[in-house]
Amino acid sequence: MRELSAEARLHNRARASSDRTAVRLHTAAVYGAFALIAAIVFGATSVRPF
Repeated sequence: MRELSAEARLHNRARASSDRTAVRLHTAAVYGAFALIAAIVFGATSVRPF
């Protein structure tokens, strides 16, 4: 296997870091959406609408 240049290694490391950041942001967005839905449902049911 051939040796990667320092620039190629840096690019690969930056891309891997960027991928991890994207996954973390996506996970936070999904959990945030669930929390928002739960807050709306809980808020709607705690007002005693009936």
